[in-house]
Amino acid sequence: MVAVAEGGDPHADRLALRGRGSFEQVAKRYVEEHAKKKNKSWRQADYLVRTHLLPRWAKLDIGNIRRADVKAAIAAIAAPILANQVLAAASAIFSWAVRQEIIAANPCSGVERNDTTSRERVLSDAEIVAFWPHLSVPLKMVLLTGQRPGEVAHLHRDHVVDGSWWVMPGAPDPETSWPGTKNAQTHRVWLSEPVRELLPDLLTTPVRAGQMQQEMRNICGKLGVREKVTPHDLRRTHGSTITRLGFGRDAMNRIQNHREGGIADVYDRHKYEAENKKVMEAVARHIVTIAEGGGPANVVALGVRR
Repeated sequence: MVAVAEGGDPHADRLALRGRGSFEQVAKRYVEEHAKKKNKSWRQADYLVRTHLLPRWAKLDIGNIRRADVKAAIAAIAAPILANQVLAAASAIFSWAVRQEIIAANPCSGVERNDTTSRERVLSDAEIVAFWPHLSVPLKMVLLTGQRPGEVAHLHRDHVVDGSWWVMPGAPDPETSWPGTKNAQTHRVWLSEPVRELLPDLLTTPVRAGQMQQEMRNICGKLGVREKVTPHDLRRTHGSTITRLGFGRDAMNRIQNHREGGIADVYDRHKYEAENKKVMEAVARHIVTIAEGGGPANVVALGVRR
């Protein structure tokens, strides 16, 4: 009775223990009994499950989920790498359920992952000129900040400090739908002047990372670009511009939050603020100058179909 009064469902929990519980109930057990203790990146995996699988499977008996259901859920995710990550998160839950004798087999077994290759695609100056007028505000934010498309898609006004710093919490926040950073470390990004001009539109226009993927495909088709460009390639273009302007790889890794974390990051959290501001302003100014025809873009051939 106490458990029911507190919002629990003891009967459903007992069914889960006998293999007849819902996917949501077993997934919750997996997080509490295993993932939090064994998996440092459990928050990110849990976010993927809640975002891409619970809307489909939350109330389904976990023992009734078949390989066809898994294939359908994964096929609905446009981004190949994201789809692979969701498949891995689902498989971890089912594998744990098998070990606990909740289910007899993992329905993710035999589901092929998407083929992915390490990309090195960056936009040339001429491509920046060609793409810029067609980029939505979220896509321009990715190009001008160098942050992950999923983070741009979930930027919340509560994360903007003093109108100039974007402070990304390391942990997920269900209230703002923030997924947490990839390395679970709080990350501070200086918002350059061109970015601050875009910020009001971004904060008032809902956007999804998958939507940005489709927008980029549409733009590539419109421009007849032979080698497709993804939202992540815009992030990579920003990073390459940092090194192109002579700021170095350390600055690029720091700004794009490639840190591994640790106690040193706690003490260095504000050490590079002045340098980061300088880098972000310089890179944004450089990209916008090229985009508006003020750079050397005219001497670089655009890779489009003739």
